Amino acid sequence: MAEAQPKSRISSERRYFIGGSDARTILGDDEAALLRLWREKRGEVEPEDLSGNLVVQLGIATEDLNRRWYESNTGQVLTDIQRQIRHPALRWTAATLDGRVEASGAVFEAKFMLPWAFSEEAAVEKYTPQLQHNMWVVAARSAVLSVITGGGKWVEITTHADPLYQHLIVTGLTAATVIGSLEDAEDYKAFEAAITADYDAQSAVERELILRLASILWRLRRATTMETGLFEIQADHLHNYRENRQLLSDSRRVIHTLLRGANSDRDVKAETVEFARCFLRLANLPNFALDRLSRYEATLWRQAGRILFALDALDRRKPQERRRRSCVSRPQDHVGFECE
Repeated sequence: MAEAQPKSRISSERRYFIGGSDARTILGDDEAALLRLWREKRGEVEPEDLSGNLVVQLGIATEDLNRRWYESNTGQVLTDIQRQIRHPALRWTAATLDGRVEASGAVFEAKFMLPWAFSEEAAVEKYTPQLQHNMWVVAARSAVLSVITGGGKWVEITTHADPLYQHLIVTGLTAATVIGSLEDAEDYKAFEAAITADYDAQSAVERELILRLASILWRLRRATTMETGLFEIQADHLHNYRENRQLLSDSRRVIHTLLRGANSDRDVKAETVEFARCFLRLANLPNFALDRLSRYEATLWRQAGRILFALDALDRRKPQERRRRSCVSRPQDHVGFECE
């Protein structure tokens, strides 16, 4: 059973756990915020003072109104208001809840957004890491995002737990890179060594960045393997379906075999059609496997891009490669000049 703690203890303990808002920072695109979060968790800096941030203060001021408005418009009852719940196994992860819907157990999240920055798609994209993190911590199957905008509009958005996305959050924070039962650790070591050899790390932090980059690139290779596996599974299903239905008679097979030599691009066209059919079957699966895999890859590429940007800023390529890289890093700065 997950352990709940009152709000009064949350602030003092925030340094010692990863919460939903932390997950949003970790999976977000703000480099400065990510670095600051890392320093906060290490105790090097105090938490940022947001008392002068009007949007944040409006969110705090409207949070209770948001709950009351949700209850009055839906007839639902909210419980566990401002409770901190630790994950039963990974004790350093926690969720500070705005509430839970009593009837369904759904996580409730109250937010304030400016009207010109609001759309349902933007709200979901912005708060998905926080919602998925909190659902994972409390083992909820769904979450309700209740948004009040500065334009006097209230929107209720329901989202469901995504095991693949939640696995990505946990993997990004805790798991080893190699899956022992499916991958060869020696292959990964060789891959990691190849990536590391491209850089000239001069501190422990830089080395960790490079090792993290190798881990992410390995996962991207794995994602490609998973995509191939999904298509192979669908191809097998199609093959078995046709064998069972006996769609092609023996005579037609003979004719096609005889004509195949006369029409060399027939096989190529058939293969293209088969790929298209497999794709359509994958795209229409009720579990949205292909869509989830695409989002998984997109998140990994964003993480890889951030690390590559950091390494580029540190100029940690090997010395013999730095001059060449500086010449091509910003083409607009080198118009009319040639690099040696």
